Amino acid sequence: MYCSHSLSSISSVSSPFASPGKSGFPLSSISKAPVVRCSLQGAVAEPNATSVAEPLLLTAVRGGDVERPPVWLMRQAGRYMKSYQIICEKYPSFRERSENVDLVVEISLQPWKVFKPDGVILFSDILTPLSGMNIPFDIVKGKGPVIFNPLQTASDVDQVKEFVPEESVSYVGEALTILRKEVDNKAAVLGFVGAPFTLASYVVEGGSSKHFSKIKRLAFSQPKVLHALLQKFTSSMAKYIQYQADNGAQAVQIFDSWATELSPVDFEEFSLPYLNQIVNAVKQTHPDLPLILYASGSGGLLERLGRTGVDVVSLDWTVDMAEGRRRLGPNVAVQGNVDPGVLFGSKDFITSRINDTVRKAGRGKHILNLGHGIVVGTPEENVAHFFEVAKGIRY
Repeated sequence: MYCSHSLSSISSVSSPFASPGKSGFPLSSISKAPVVRCSLQGAVAEPNATSVAEPLLLTAVRGGDVERPPVWLMRQAGRYMKSYQIICEKYPSFRERSENVDLVVEISLQPWKVFKPDGVILFSDILTPLSGMNIPFDIVKGKGPVIFNPLQTASDVDQVKEFVPEESVSYVGEALTILRKEVDNKAAVLGFVGAPFTLASYVVEGGSSKHFSKIKRLAFSQPKVLHALLQKFTSSMAKYIQYQADNGAQAVQIFDSWATELSPVDFEEFSLPYLNQIVNAVKQTHPDLPLILYASGSGGLLERLGRTGVDVVSLDWTVDMAEGRRRLGPNVAVQGNVDPGVLFGSKDFITSRINDTVRKAGRGKHILNLGHGIVVGTPEENVAHFFEVAKGIRY
């Protein structure tokens, strides 16, 4: 393994918080710090710096010159961490944990304090907006989301309210503002929302589903009713993304987890147009805000995901990274896509899979991540190893 030493100028942010895409950050220089650069196979320690000009993740997404891929992991704050388990024992309700500002901040920062990822994602849930839309729900331990009154008719859809995040989820804005200050631009603060079709699937099915028969029955027998619901979710999620950005989110990931249950022709009717609307609305107000789109099992729809207009398409592990790059083209950044199950393997195996993914992704416009969220029971020390190897990579 070959390593070299050099000096790297690090800058710190001296300005107060500013919304993405609306104003810049005046910078002040600080002393130069040594950097150890190694080949792809080597893990290295990075210099301690108080802050950087722009989070590495944002630079990479925009196609800037970076020396390594930024890294964060979906569900990096969660049940595999002992510190999170302790909070769960004290606060057993998921909604309490995800709707209390202090708890949201504490949980969001747990992986940041231990692993220092390049993205710090808000601890929340894609269903969080539902209460503010007059759709009562809960998230039950061992069962998952439960919609108390699943939507079935046009009358049900008429009762759905437009989402006003300032009124319904002010705790999200408060938490993001605190996270932005705590992370201090050393990493990107990430928000997230659910995509219209995925949200509609939950509220029509009544929760998680195996066959999605209810949402498909509505789509194919009463398409006007489903389109009306999708439109409400579309305008609401566009507002939610804008709200998150205004309160500190530097990038936002859109989860369309269930869209891949649709055939390509149905995706083009019930998902793609609404994702286009969200992207267009957000880019009008926040043109520089990176938008990431994730849909599990997306191999058959990959090119269509790229047509949504998002900045980054997050690949699941069933898509070869090199093939995904070719299919999406050079203008779309990629995220992913190590199999979460790899984290149950040996440290050497984890290292080899990370290197394979980074090599296939090529230099730049790549965010290293898993192809899905961290699985419950994953050894915490293996997650630590993942970050150590990832942050030691040099192109």
